[in-house]
Amino acid sequence: MMDSVNNKTLEKLKYDLVRDGLVEYETVEKAEELANAQNINIGQALINSNILTEDTLLKFLESKLHIPYVNLEDYTLDKNCLHYINFADAKRYKIIPLFKIENVLTVAMADPLDLFAIDKIMEKAECSIDPVISSETTILKKIDEFYKTENTIGEIFTKMHEMTYDWHEELHNDDLSEEHIQKIIRAILKQAIIEDKHEVYFAHVEEGLEVTFKDKSSFYNKGYIPVILTSLVINKLKTLSNLDPAVSEIPQLGKLCFKVDEITLFASISFFPTVMGERISLKIYKPPMELKSIIKDEQKLNLLNNSLDSAGIVLVCGAPLCGKTHIIYSILNEISNSDKNIMTIESITKYNLPKINQCELNESIGFNLDKALRFIEFQSPQLLYIEGMMSKYDYISSLVFSNKTVITEFLAENMSDLREKMSYPEVETFKSLINCLIFIHSKDSIEIFDKSTIKKYLA
Repeated sequence: MMDSVNNKTLEKLKYDLVRDGLVEYETVEKAEELANAQNINIGQALINSNILTEDTLLKFLESKLHIPYVNLEDYTLDKNCLHYINFADAKRYKIIPLFKIENVLTVAMADPLDLFAIDKIMEKAECSIDPVISSETTILKKIDEFYKTENTIGEIFTKMHEMTYDWHEELHNDDLSEEHIQKIIRAILKQAIIEDKHEVYFAHVEEGLEVTFKDKSSFYNKGYIPVILTSLVINKLKTLSNLDPAVSEIPQLGKLCFKVDEITLFASISFFPTVMGERISLKIYKPPMELKSIIKDEQKLNLLNNSLDSAGIVLVCGAPLCGKTHIIYSILNEISNSDKNIMTIESITKYNLPKINQCELNESIGFNLDKALRFIEFQSPQLLYIEGMMSKYDYISSLVFSNKTVITEFLAENMSDLREKMSYPEVETFKSLINCLIFIHSKDSIEIFDKSTIKKYLA
């Protein structure tokens, strides 16, 4: 069966089905009612009701839109084009790249009139898009067949870390074009990922804009962007992060999306005014992976999963830049298909997670943490991820008493540091409600404690 086209396409063409004599007007109306009731699209409703065949509907669309139909079952796509559309976008928009000629990428789409999807893909792929029509079922099948799995993401990062790269190769002082400025920014971020550094800083100095990478508590100078390019780089960073380049007197917080080879990455970006000019902090987040590729011990994995099914606190601990956010996003991504109402409260959402109600704070309009906490219970969440709850211990405890599961993180350099911080009287109730404690010593050393062992290690 085909779940071939969604409402954007057929909403425009549904009455053409009547005019062409393929269905009766009343049939279209009934199909719409059925589609709404079953939360499917009208095309699926017509096919499920044996009113139209998949082949008939696709040929109808091909003739009306003057867009060719491609049967992907008999088609071999160019695997070299897969990196133009990441796995998440391919799934979200039901789209897969077929081939590229010069600056035009031909893609198979279930909904060729989804202009929003086309614009998004065009922006990320940095080329023109030429759509063809295909069955949604077949597109999804090909996506699963051809795209790299979540486990392979780890392999890609491993290969990156074995490379050598210098962003200065993109630095040519005589080129002031926007395209060149964007290449410089992308080169800096690519070098950071290759060197396994996830914090990048830009600061004004006499030589221009100093580029610094951070690894835990150590900073590494990576050179300077010349003075002539400084304002261009800052403005471009703001534009790419959907921030106002004209604003420099107040702090700004945004989100930057960029590609490194085959992977699309996100970073939170903060602009902070200083007497020398704006200092820029950029934190890069790896995409979520399958939990079993992070936590390889099946017993530990079962312990974590059981904790997520009961009221209590799941606490993720570790030093700065150890990967706390990465593992939390991987947990959320893993449970996104559950029937629970899962919500998050974050300063910046790092990746869009399917079926997770992600909430992003916005201080500029007064939507801060306190206001989010005051109103979120009206949404009846069953599982909550709350970022950076360093002083809201009583509030988290009250959520658990209301039969909720709460995921949050806690900064601790090591287990001794954690024990000391957990010994304070104000966290006693909070500590007693921890069902599962995840401590990240390194990416290859992750400990998981259940309620009984937490008492032993935190005593």
